[in-house]
Amino acid sequence: MQLKWLEDFIVLAQERSFTRAAELRHVTHPAFGRRIRALEEWAGTPLVEKGGGPVTLTPAGKRFLETAGQMAHSLAQSHEELQSMAGRTARTVTIVTGRTLARTLLADWLVRLPRALHASELCIRTGSLAETVAQLERGEADFSLVYHHTALAVRLDARQFSHVTVASDRLVPVSRAATEGQPQHRLGSEGPATTAYLAYAPQLALGRLVEDHLANHPHAPRLQRVVECDSPDALYEYALRGVGAAWLPWSLVHADCKAQRLAPAGDARMEVRFDVRLYRPKRRLTPLAEAFWQAFAQR
Repeated sequence: MQLKWLEDFIVLAQERSFTRAAELRHVTHPAFGRRIRALEEWAGTPLVEKGGGPVTLTPAGKRFLETAGQMAHSLAQSHEELQSMAGRTARTVTIVTGRTLARTLLADWLVRLPRALHASELCIRTGSLAETVAQLERGEADFSLVYHHTALAVRLDARQFSHVTVASDRLVPVSRAATEGQPQHRLGSEGPATTAYLAYAPQLALGRLVEDHLANHPHAPRLQRVVECDSPDALYEYALRGVGAAWLPWSLVHADCKAQRLAPAGDARMEVRFDVRLYRPKRRLTPLAEAFWQAFAQR
């Protein structure tokens, strides 16, 4: 059954003339008649009374007329909504990433958007590393911006997805700065003293980086876990308030260290270096998404 058959039938019921209805539907009289017969074959019963004179609907035709009107209206409305969604999708780039990357690297990108992309909408969704990868695999996003390190497994089929490295960063142990810019909580591996440690929840990618680093470091400091949290932003606030030391991205804390609100709590051996990758499907994306890829991935 086709939408045009319903529309033909509704016009025929209104005009009560095959000739006039065919004219309004911009088809020949024979073609219009064939479409009405096709609708009757689909319905399994006559919808129009046979004979000359003004067209009269059968009892089944009268009952079906109301249904046909509702169906035609619903289908037309759905078509308009889908077209509207398609138009909006064409003007939208969706990127999934972690909360910290959304606040740091992605925020820097937004202020450097090329003029050609200003009229577009960037839809940013945040989640865990596994969630962002899954959304890209399901086709729910154009791009996934994620951390890359040997301790993190990003299992995306290289036959279907490609990536570029767009930035490098490092996790730096920091603490609230005390007098003369010294850290209030200092890391140390010697003696019985322990350092109050602000830890990431284990499901976070940054948390896995820190735990892998501590587990394999020959000079790992003595730490007392005082907080575990699944929000990097919260750990950042706790460090600022002097609750303990936390490994935070340098891109997030460098301004605070320069202003002596925070201070490095250990030397360079305690830092964890990592990259940031932008992943995309290898299939052709919308023109706007391709422009986004060219603007940022090829920098």
